Amino acid sequence: MSAQFLILACLSLALISALLAGVFQSFSDFVMRALATTPSDGGLASMQRINITVMRSWFLASFMVLVPATLALALYAVASLDGSVAVALVLAAAIYVPGAFGVTMLGNVPMNNHLAALPPEERSSHEYWQHYVSRWTRFNSLRMFACIATAGCYLYAAMLMAGQAG
Repeated sequence: MSAQFLILACLSLALISALLAGVFQSFSDFVMRALATTPSDGGLASMQRINITVMRSWFLASFMVLVPATLALALYAVASLDGSVAVALVLAAAIYVPGAFGVTMLGNVPMNNHLAALPPEERSSHEYWQHYVSRWTRFNSLRMFACIATAGCYLYAAMLMAGQAG
């Protein structure tokens, strides 16, 4: 793999990771707070619609593509690279896969599935909604930090490689 291609791959993955972090940050910072304070069953029903809509989005495609891309680059680093660049690429995968993808699959998705089955107008649904907002947001913040760290690893690797090439 050429150094230029590897630098471009790192920059691309850094950009995707940073964009994902921005979406997660938006939800943790203000979207969930706004939904939580929406009168009646509006917040719960809106989150149900968001969870349906995200299934056919560029966000989800980017989120999913990052898993094999990150793992492939880490395997390449282990097999073919040395030093800090290899460490940064392996670290990116070690952070993203459990910190963003794993938290999503084991935390956010089961909660989303449970929320999807609830009738918004029932009292028991509102009780779950209050629990959902705080716990889902904590998981979401973990995903945000994982994506920020992943982007940092890729930027660091790209800068190292650019310095070596120049």
